[in-house]
Amino acid sequence: MPALVNYRGDHSDFHAGGYSCAGDSGVVFSIASGVEVYCPPRKRSRIAGPWIVGGESFHDKRPSLDGLPDECLFEILRRLPAGRERSISACVSKRWLTVLSNVRTSEFSQGSAAGAPAADEDADMECDGCLTRCVEGKKATDLRLAAIAVGTSGRGGLGKLSIRGSSSFPAVSDAGLAAIARSCPSLRDLSMWNVASVTDDGLFEIGRECRSLEKLDLCQCPSISNKGLSAIAENCPNITALTIESCPGIGNEGLQSVAKFCRKLQSISIKDCGRVGDQGIASLMSSGSSALTKLKLQGLNIGDYSIAVIGHYGKAITNLVLSGLQNVSQKGFWVMGNARGLRTLLSLTITACRGLTDTSLEAVGKGCLNLKHMCLRKCSIVSDKGLVAFAKAAGVLESLQLEECNRITQIGMLTALSSSSFKLKSVAVIKCMGIKDLASDYPTMLSPCESLRSLSIRNCPGFGSTSLATVGRLCPQLQQLDLSGLRRITDDGLRPLVECSEKGLVKVNLSDCSNLTDEVVFALTRMHGETLELLNLCGCSKITDASLAALANACPLLNDLDVSKCRVTDSGVVALSRGVQSNLQILSLSGCSMVSNKSAPALEKLGTTLVGLNLQHCHSISGHAIELLTESLWRCDILS
Repeated sequence: MPALVNYRGDHSDFHAGGYSCAGDSGVVFSIASGVEVYCPPRKRSRIAGPWIVGGESFHDKRPSLDGLPDECLFEILRRLPAGRERSISACVSKRWLTVLSNVRTSEFSQGSAAGAPAADEDADMECDGCLTRCVEGKKATDLRLAAIAVGTSGRGGLGKLSIRGSSSFPAVSDAGLAAIARSCPSLRDLSMWNVASVTDDGLFEIGRECRSLEKLDLCQCPSISNKGLSAIAENCPNITALTIESCPGIGNEGLQSVAKFCRKLQSISIKDCGRVGDQGIASLMSSGSSALTKLKLQGLNIGDYSIAVIGHYGKAITNLVLSGLQNVSQKGFWVMGNARGLRTLLSLTITACRGLTDTSLEAVGKGCLNLKHMCLRKCSIVSDKGLVAFAKAAGVLESLQLEECNRITQIGMLTALSSSSFKLKSVAVIKCMGIKDLASDYPTMLSPCESLRSLSIRNCPGFGSTSLATVGRLCPQLQQLDLSGLRRITDDGLRPLVECSEKGLVKVNLSDCSNLTDEVVFALTRMHGETLELLNLCGCSKITDASLAALANACPLLNDLDVSKCRVTDSGVVALSRGVQSNLQILSLSGCSMVSNKSAPALEKLGTTLVGLNLQHCHSISGHAIELLTESLWRCDILS
């Protein structure tokens, strides 16, 4: 008998009476009643045909499940007692996986055919929908979706699925989506981006099986049309959020179905869908649903009628974004404001809409009585007149952002600040070419804006130092100041603004203000050292070690410091490590070529509180020194 078990001669592949384990090339021999011996797998199998013993050939006549048709295999696999057994069985072959993924959760037997106890506990888990899965690029295949469908059904159920396809790899098709639909009825959130192979049939399956679906995001899905969206709308009444982007097959008919059946819809975003017109938007707004609170329309061929309907029926809307609506005229925005229907609107963003003029902007300010946040981007027709009128009309406005509005000048901005209500807290002016220095200091007749806490003037190349003193007088309670990208401002211009701040500056961003020197930092530490928490001096090439020493001695609350591309050396880092700040968490020295290995002990000392350290492009620090820092500062994320 030992000779039989341990035999490794020329006929060691003798398989009579033995069988192979699934997924294992080893063999189990039955050598006696109830006794089995396992032979581990060999490097390779030497027999590819029938086994020959004594000149006779024998074919393995043992029955195999693979010989059964899919219908019979389906009936066997659906009787597996629990999710674990199903997952193991799915690993046997691609065919078994495909069959299992086509078994609906409701079709699985709750008990085994052999009389095993019912798997009630496992069945309960399948309905929770607590799992999240995301497949991207080359992993976005039907086979992967089938594996997700089978694998998640017994582990709590799939609740959220994101599919991000790629034009370089074969994407998922209706078959993969159907597998998800049949096995994951608990699905509540589905996102599909750049998936050209999924058609309406795939959405039909989702709509039929996943009745609990709440969120649907379709982006760059050219094969999906109104029929697919209608199928979702008719079968998934719990939809609360819908996003449609770059789907040329979806138009008014699909949106009309959504308006008719999805009465719980709270948020909808539609972008770059050429077939969406006034009829579809009007049906959404006039359907009588009072749940819609967020609406985003971008790059659509809609006109004044849609905007007017929004102004009349959008009684529950709190967040509205309108972008790239080239067919909307001044009349549309004027009617939207004067309709007085947007009484609950809190946030409004208008981007690149030629119909927004001074007249219509004033109407919007008067009609949206509860508007708190206003953002205007690329509104080339709006001028100082419209801005000032809007600031006077918007009585509860708290935040105002202007970006690439080139007809607005510095006079308009300052007058709007002075004219605004006492509730205005934040103002941001970004890339506005009309913001330029005045010939002389602006008249002091303007009233200060005592409520303003945050002022940001970024990347406005015409803005310099001349009017900073006026800005400081108008904004005496500033706590956050962002002047990044203003290369024309100087120490003498900025110092009056710093000195006018009565509240105490907390966050200051002066990145890429290349004309500033240590004198500004001295003024900041002298006036606001006790309150300063964040300071960004990135790109201020005239800042030296003296600034680090001043910050170290006067800023106990400093937790975020960026001196990238500054003229600091090892001495400055050492001085900083000896400072009074006890909670410095973020330090950036990127591009500081004069910081070397000598700074390592000081950085280790600072590392007791650091969670982020940027040493990129610090060429004087060796790789070995950075490795040692990484080992010692194990709680700190080091970029090198």
